[in-house]
Amino acid sequence: MARPSKTCSATSIPHGYRRTMELRTLRYFVAVAEESHFGRAAVRLHMSQPPLSRAIKQLETEIGAALFDRSSAGVTLTPVGVVLLDEARALLDQADRVRVRVAAAAGTATVTVGVLGDGADPDATRLAAAFRARHPGVEVTVRETGLTDPTCGLHAGTVDVALTRGPFDETGLSVRELRADPVGALLRAGDPLAARATLTTADLAGRRWFRFPEGTDPLWRSYWNGGEPREGPVVRTVQECRQAVLWNGTVGMTLLDDEPVEGLTVVPLTDMPPSPAVVAWNTGDTNPLVRSFVRTAVAAYRGRSGRP
Repeated sequence: MARPSKTCSATSIPHGYRRTMELRTLRYFVAVAEESHFGRAAVRLHMSQPPLSRAIKQLETEIGAALFDRSSAGVTLTPVGVVLLDEARALLDQADRVRVRVAAAAGTATVTVGVLGDGADPDATRLAAAFRARHPGVEVTVRETGLTDPTCGLHAGTVDVALTRGPFDETGLSVRELRADPVGALLRAGDPLAARATLTTADLAGRRWFRFPEGTDPLWRSYWNGGEPREGPVVRTVQECRQAVLWNGTVGMTLLDDEPVEGLTVVPLTDMPPSPAVVAWNTGDTNPLVRSFVRTAVAAYRGRSGRP
């Protein structure tokens, strides 16, 4: 297959083909480009890798140029692939806008967003502004959920899309990571460990932790308990977590950049992986607003500044 020129431009992709691109194939291509890996893209698309690879090969054949440089570590975009990625995103965005405008004309342009915890996230604020600018006629309902349901109602069917945190049971869901935030131990300001520069979960061995009730997603419970079974007061909200530490002297995990209330402090935990902020939705949901929300979320969080 001929290699693309380093000086290629949008004219490297035939205009006639750009008009006849299948949206499904473009979504496949964008997934591989964003994941830089066929296997991860296949997982994201909820399909096996062979048909995904065949679809991309067919796309390259029809365009007449390679879109990816392949290696054992993954894939990188060729110059032609870079051009197509920009155009593919624009075409997918346009297709979503058309569907949303039709839905608005029919009076059905609504979306319900689940938000975990207190929802105080500057990136989410940027996302709200971007989504409102993109879809001014859409009615958005926000449902804030406690910490006992990290899917924010997705499994229960009460929301269309969720801004939440992993890990949790992703069965039947599609999940995109938006950001990864370091975590720390939440302690009383007068706790003997509060003066330490850093801690590990081993330093907290034997301490009582705030914990989530029985029936909470086990992956979620395990992460926020530092990977160990814990004893301590049961909590359901962010405020209850803080009050459990303040009143009872228990410990627990929280985001490192959370602003603790007076009397509390946060010390970095060096042996815990960051907490992933994610956008999640039900796999197979055909609501164009959900797809547009996800794309807007990825762009909004990618454009942040000064965040971990």
